This record gives sequence, structure tokens and C-alpha cells, in this order.
Amino acid sequence: MKLLIVGGVAGGASAAARARRLSEEAEIIMFERGPDVSFANCGLPYFIGGEIADRDKLLVTTPERLQSRFRLDVRTRSNVEAIDRVARTIRVKNLVTGREYEESFDKLILATGAAPFRPPLPGMDLPGVYTLRTLQDTDHIKQRVDQGVKQAVLLGGGFISLELAENLHRRGIATTIVEKNQQILTPFDPEMTTPIVAELAKKGISLLLGESAEAIEQSAAGLVVCLSSGQRLTAQLVIFGVGVRPENALAVGAGLAVGARGGIQVNEYLQTSDPDIFAVGDAIAVQDVISGESTQVPLAGPANRQGRIAADNALGRMVKYRGTQGTAILGFFDRTAAITGAAEKTLRRAQRPFRKVYIHPAHHAGYYPGAEAMTLKILFDPTTGQLLGAQGVGGAGVDKRIDVLAVAIQAGMTVFDLEEMELAYAPQYGSAKDPINMAGFVAGGLIRGDHPQIDLDEVLTALASSTAEPPFLLDVRLPTEFSAGHIPGAVNIPVDDLRSRLSEIPSGRKIVTYCQVGQRGYLATRILVQAGFPAVNIGGGFKTFQLFQATR
Repeated sequence: MKLLIVGGVAGGASAAARARRLSEEAEIIMFERGPDVSFANCGLPYFIGGEIADRDKLLVTTPERLQSRFRLDVRTRSNVEAIDRVARTIRVKNLVTGREYEESFDKLILATGAAPFRPPLPGMDLPGVYTLRTLQDTDHIKQRVDQGVKQAVLLGGGFISLELAENLHRRGIATTIVEKNQQILTPFDPEMTTPIVAELAKKGISLLLGESAEAIEQSAAGLVVCLSSGQRLTAQLVIFGVGVRPENALAVGAGLAVGARGGIQVNEYLQTSDPDIFAVGDAIAVQDVISGESTQVPLAGPANRQGRIAADNALGRMVKYRGTQGTAILGFFDRTAAITGAAEKTLRRAQRPFRKVYIHPAHHAGYYPGAEAMTLKILFDPTTGQLLGAQGVGGAGVDKRIDVLAVAIQAGMTVFDLEEMELAYAPQYGSAKDPINMAGFVAGGLIRGDHPQIDLDEVLTALASSTAEPPFLLDVRLPTEFSAGHIPGAVNIPVDDLRSRLSEIPSGRKIVTYCQVGQRGYLATRILVQAGFPAVNIGGGFKTFQLFQATR
């Protein structure tokens, strides 16, 4: 059996190594356009910033290692230019010698990846304007930084731009991020990005939302980025990070089916519309595990797993890829933001019913030194409690909780399962009631009716309405907390005084309680409901209000 693999890095290299482990007899040839067959894309910004000092550490493996250990025929600087599905051949061009030749195949795996989007702007080809995809891109950017860049502009507010911003800041470079949307990190819901935006401001990194570049010009100081608002930003380094596009030219040229957004269409076995041709990684359209819809999710973890599965199936096994749920994480200075499953805005677009809860726990027992705060948001089916998505932002421990929730979503678990999860506990690692359990308690109580809740955005809409009587907003924190900041229009009655001051609560109006993070507000609703008042609690309390205020 002769297996050809087009592309390396995550999906292609994983497929090649897996195929050899399955078959010592197969002839396996890998083609890679660049000089590096497998490198750590996610580490590139950290080499630019100096956090990773040794460039060789970015090489996951080399052609020589693949040849000696796995007996693979690895051909770098070889561009596959066309596929002939009838003749079952590919046309290859050696980019060093210019020689073109054909290679036959029994099975073919496409791992062509995705390329950074380069908008057709005036000045895109000026010296100092880059995208970041390969080690060679990294070398060029690092060389320019080493030569003494003072100002940089990053176009796009996604993961790669934020990682670059941190590393350029580490190098002492004044950095501005320009994002055309009204939020950074668009896979997240807007309020969950608030702590990252605050960290940007704390570090002195400028953020311009609702802006986009219209042109780049040369100037005496280097470059000028001309924005849609008319603002002009001076820089010596400009990096585009405005998204990626699937590298689908080979597939399109061969008549393989591609989706509306350009991703190569595959079935659950990662076969394209030609059953002898498989495709993996950033080049393909995947099925979202929550919505079932076709989508693009360019992540290294799924690409690696897809490579293994495609190799299995190319060699005769029938292994299904169960879809992608978009689990991703960002480390930004001392902050962490992570996400898995569907976001609220995704569920709204799909018109899928859901409820949400926010909790604001410490990452380990509060009495043990060093406890760091986080915010967790979980989304779930309002009837069954099935988990649909989760987001976390904060300090230490966010990664651990999102990983647990990612597994729970894969397993089809509910919020009631979260209540019963048995997780490792010692005071320096967690709490006896872990944040995962607490999220389950809050969500489970909401579904059972034990914990009547109202979403903050619904409260803010009701308070702003001129046509309906606003709810009675009851702040049950201490007076000192209230005076330090509260939701406008709230009345302060501490929860410990509430039973003796029920006469101050108006009858006939909806009572909306809140505290700092939700616990005292929950107790207040239990008191009020049992006293006959129609009371609900704002999920996540005043801390959630602070997240939302920053996005308005």
C-alpha cells in the first residue's frame, strides 16, 4: 500500500508516524512545501519574546528523525501542485531544483493547513509588515525586533495577537492591538473578556476596538497604519492576525467538495468526497459537537487526533472522528482565559434554548495562602441540564476546570453530574466543594426551582425600560460594600438584617436580589420566597455586573 501525505506540522506528521506504527510494509511519502516538517506553531510568539531561547526547541521533529526512526520518505521544499484522481497521481515540484514529477498513490491524506488571511490593503508588501505562520516568518519578525523596534501594531484581537502583544511588551516595545469587532477573543462571550482587557490596560498595551486598517504607508519613522476612523498609528512592525483561510487549492483543483467557508468537506471517517483521499487539520470543515453544524476550528489538538484517525482509516480501520468542541486556552501575563463547547452567542444564533450561571470562586481553599480568583460561566439545557459550553477567566486553576468541563461535555454529562463529581482535594489544590461542584449546585438549583435566578442582561434591560414597572433591586451586601459600588437603583438591606426588615420590601413587585458573587443573594431569595415574595437572584452577583459594565 502506497500512502502519500501532503503537509506536515500537526496533522500530517501525526498521520505519517501513526501509519508507520500500523504498517511496516506500507510505502509512506510525506511532502512539505517548507523546510520544516513539524514545528510548534503555538510556541512561535514566545521565541520572538525570548521566553523560548533556543529555536531548535520549536522543532517537534525533523525530516532526519522521521526517516531514521519511522523509515518515512520525507520530501521537504516539495510543493504538490495538482491531484489527478483518475490516474491516482499527484504532480510535485521540487522548489530547490525546479524539477517536476508525478507520484502515484493508493491512499492520499491532505494536511495542507490554513494560511493567515492577507487583506488586499495598500502597503501590505512593505518591509516590516508580516503574518505569522512558519518558522521563517518568526525569524523575520524576530530579526526586526532584535534590530530595535520601538512601536508595533497588531491587526486582529485573537489568540495569536494577544500572545504576540505579551511577548513584544516583554521586549520593551510599545504595542497597539486593532480589532474590527467590539471585543477581543471573539470565540468568547464579550463579558468574559473583561479581565483580559483590564490586563491589557494594566500593562500599557493599547487596544482599539471597532477599528480596522485601510492602508499602510511608509514614513520617516518606519510605517504608518491608517485606520478606518482616520487615526494614524506609527510603527516599525505591523503583524496581521485577522484570521486564517483553509489551504484548499489542491482540493478545489481536484474537484473535491468544499464548504461555504472554504473548508474541505469530510465525513466522520475524515474521507473527502473521494473515498481514497482523506483530509485533516485546519484545512477541513469539522462538525461542531454541540450544534452539529459544519464549522472551521483551527486548533492543534484536533489536528493531531484527526491525523491519527485518517491514518487508521487509510490503512483499513474504520475509526470515527466524533467532532470538535473548540476547547482552547490563552495565557496572558498572569491571566488565563479558556473555553470549551458553545458560547452564548453561538447558541443564540442557533436558536437553541439554554440557561447560564456564573460563579466567582477561588482556585483553592481560601484559607490557604495564594488563592487566586476566577470566573466560570457554564451554559446548559434548561430542561435536561446537559452541558453545552463553558468559559473561564482568571488566575491559576482556570485550565484545570475547563479541562474537567471539556471532558464532561464530551461525555454528555449534565449539571447534576457536576454536583456529584469527586475531584482531588487538598487546600493547596482546590476546595472540598470544588468550583466544578459549585457550578453544578448553582445550575442544578436553578433547574429544580430551589434557586430562582435571573440573568443580569435581563435585569439591565428591565431597568432601562420606560414601559414597564422596574423590579425592586435589593443589594444584600454590607453597607461598606454597597457604598464602594452598586447597581444603580438598588436598595441596600444586608442579608443578616433581612428577616427583621421584611416590612421594607414592597409587595406586588418583582424582587431582584444580588450580593457580591451570588451566595448571599441566594440566601436572600430563600428567605423572601418563603415569606411570600416573588424573588429571584442575579446569577454571579455584583462581580458579574462589573464584567458586563466593561463591555457597554
